Amino acid sequence: MALVLRFVDKEGFIRERFFCVVHVRDTMTLTLKEGIFFALSQHNLAISNIRGQGYDGASNMRGEWNGLQALICNECPYAYYIHCLAHYLELSLVAASREVTSVHHFCSNLVFIINIAIASCKRNDELKEAQVVELATKIANDEIESERGLNQIGTLKRAGDTRWGSHLDSISSLLKMFNSTYVVLKILEITRMLCVALQCQSQDILNDMHLISSTKRLLKNFRDSGWDAFFIKVKSFCEQHQVDIPDMNAQYLQKLNYRFNEHSVELLVLSTAFDPRDGFKWFKIDDICKLAKKFYPDDFSEQELAVHLRIELQHFELDIPNHPELKNLSGIHELCQGLVKRKKASVYPLIDRLIRLVLTLPVSTATTERAFSIMKIIKTKLRNKMEDNFLSDCLTICIEKEIAAKFSSDSIIDDFASMKNRPVQLTFNKNN
Repeated sequence: MALVLRFVDKEGFIRERFFCVVHVRDTMTLTLKEGIFFALSQHNLAISNIRGQGYDGASNMRGEWNGLQALICNECPYAYYIHCLAHYLELSLVAASREVTSVHHFCSNLVFIINIAIASCKRNDELKEAQVVELATKIANDEIESERGLNQIGTLKRAGDTRWGSHLDSISSLLKMFNSTYVVLKILEITRMLCVALQCQSQDILNDMHLISSTKRLLKNFRDSGWDAFFIKVKSFCEQHQVDIPDMNAQYLQKLNYRFNEHSVELLVLSTAFDPRDGFKWFKIDDICKLAKKFYPDDFSEQELAVHLRIELQHFELDIPNHPELKNLSGIHELCQGLVKRKKASVYPLIDRLIRLVLTLPVSTATTERAFSIMKIIKTKLRNKMEDNFLSDCLTICIEKEIAAKFSSDSIIDDFASMKNRPVQLTFNKNN
């Protein structure tokens, strides 16, 4: 089990740091909870300070009564669980698309085409050869430019239900290599495949795929924009496409409503009151006061919640939206950084504290997934017997390269020399 800590540093920047890998004997919720608490207590991190927890969508993690998030919430009532928002959008979109006949048929055929075209090394080679011939022909006819780095030979991409933009990449790769794929399918003499492939250029199919492609582009920019404008984007996006594809839009909204519980939705919606875009258009003092009182009562005193926070917000509303360097920000994360940089965090300490609490909510499991990807590189067959602590240390150095680069070899040697219980290697004469 990989642990990642999310926090806001002194400068107001959101940080996600790989913490460690914990060996668990099974995936029972109680085992996972004990593993997390033990790892945190070893480093003197107070469990009561947890303000958010994020996992994938497995039932043993998100279960409302016996899931891991529920067990942790029983001891840390303000450790709000947010299912990875990228996974939410992906799973909702995939489930909604299956309810629309034309989109479902297109996706099924797309998977079928890709699986057939790249099913073996031989077909991969045929696909690459077809691309080489096509590119050479286009270059000879001056249809495309020829420069270093352009016209790379690629392959068709498979889509994954919970991978950001993978469906868009899959569709784009097929459209880009349509002619080459056609050649491979023609070699295989699969007439049904040829008919299906030709449908990729059908205007009706492309119209039905417009919503999926547009949503995938939104997902690819999701991590940069942050979750603070998530609901605003989804709302405007669905309104934009309601006339074009009403069935898909209705299914999409239905799946989103199913996956987001009311508690999480209210927390996220109230938090968007801090969104600085469009001149703090969504800034509402009542919503922010409700956010602090309902979701973070232990982080503020009664006097702060009753009087001081509202007073700060009133001054904040007159000051920050008109500040020349703070009125054109693109997200809550930039607002937090701007308050620190312009020394406004000390002027509005309660607001700064609440913004930091909101930003600690986990929005994705990207860092955790990256840890498991790197683990495949480090824990090879030759190094399969390494102990858990050594594996965790190797992963930390590999993932957090920016931090590891700050340590010199001399400092590491000095620290090792100063250890009281250093490992001792004994050597013996083989003749005795």
